[in-house]
Amino acid sequence: MIRLVPIAALLLLGGCGMFGGGGPPPGEDTPEHRACWAESRNAPEVRTLARETNTNNTFNQTRLEGEIRQAQLRAYRNCLRDRGVGQPGGVESLRPR
Repeated sequence: MIRLVPIAALLLLGGCGMFGGGGPPPGEDTPEHRACWAESRNAPEVRTLARETNTNNTFNQTRLEGEIRQAQLRAYRNCLRDRGVGQPGGVESLRPR
């Protein structure tokens, strides 16, 4: 029983980090990043998925939270690419402004 407590604590901490916070990833705190993050929260795909959330169905809510997060990150990256801001660590070249 004593061995289960640390394992349970690790599982809880791991689960908390799955969905991330409500802002740009760490190290990306520029005006362009903040603007794209705000724009991504209002992307059409994100709003459509948010309307499908059924708070009475836990499975539906959990699944849609993941899909909404993916859609938001996709919209965020597309916004950055459209503004000419490259992704860190990638092979994509920057477009001239």
